[in-house]
Amino acid sequence: MLLETSPIIFDCPQNVKDAPGHVLKMSAKRYCTLESAGNTNGLTLLFAHCVGSHKEQWEPIIERIFKLRHAQVHEAWSFDWQTHGESGVLNRDLLATSPSRVYGVSAFEWTDAIAAFVRSPRMQGKRMVAIGHSAGAATMVLTMRDTPLASLPYAALILVEPTVITRDMFYLTIDDRIPTMEFVVAATSARRERWRSRAEARAWMARRVPWDTWDARALHMLSRYGLADAPGGGVVLKCAREQEALSYPDVEPHFAAAAELGRVSRAVPVHLVWGHDGLVPEVAQDALRDGSEGRTAASVTRVDGGHMVVQENPDAVADAICAVLDTLRAHRGSKL
Repeated sequence: MLLETSPIIFDCPQNVKDAPGHVLKMSAKRYCTLESAGNTNGLTLLFAHCVGSHKEQWEPIIERIFKLRHAQVHEAWSFDWQTHGESGVLNRDLLATSPSRVYGVSAFEWTDAIAAFVRSPRMQGKRMVAIGHSAGAATMVLTMRDTPLASLPYAALILVEPTVITRDMFYLTIDDRIPTMEFVVAATSARRERWRSRAEARAWMARRVPWDTWDARALHMLSRYGLADAPGGGVVLKCAREQEALSYPDVEPHFAAAAELGRVSRAVPVHLVWGHDGLVPEVAQDALRDGSEGRTAASVTRVDGGHMVVQENPDAVADAICAVLDTLRAHRGSKL
């Protein structure tokens, strides 16, 4: 099945910390097939990636979903965080001369951009399913902030290895979390980010953590779409390592997302997908479906893989998403 892709550039909302006229861009890509384009009653799937990734990492999953559930899906959209993927390239000059150079671009700002996209005329009348991985999961939850329960835009929410966590739970497990975070930030800041060619970069990554556990298609997507031609020759990561490192300590959006789940999960079905060997402790996983806090889960699925299960086992993640889409079939064609 041949996927048709259409890239667009979306102007992000002005952020209060930035100077007038400082408007970042968000790169997005639409996926459909010749058949699905005419299926306007089908679902529109929205995808948000994890820290250090890019929108095309979802492509193996999107391809499998269209193959297995082509009659249920109208289109899919995937978004690059303002510092990641093609967005990072588009915003490079602004990021180098704005407060974002020091503070990064928070997941709150990515939330605002995706929420503005969801409210845009392009999405009017669409029946949407929001899907996020890790920090992208928190981002998708937060796109519902300030929206009345009767007007929530999604038919379902699918969170893959979400790092959404309550403030209390974060500080309860802080002794384990802070050393891990400090290690990841230090390793990211010192990581190699330039190679002579995409082929060299792919071969180098294939022998090293974390890429050595990835599905070959995910590694191909990284070498094809996660790298940009560098001045003077060679290739460089589209997401500057300094910007990626700034994203990890940005924990407030994860706290806010946990609170938001308590508000919206009774109105929109929330489906959780975990890797068997993921990053999030079981006690934190359980907290995301703690009914006493208002958080409920319509389903919980476990698949083989770790925290990077989107890259490690894309077929299993796609199958888990398809199972959720099956629960929406009876409502196909209804208007939200």
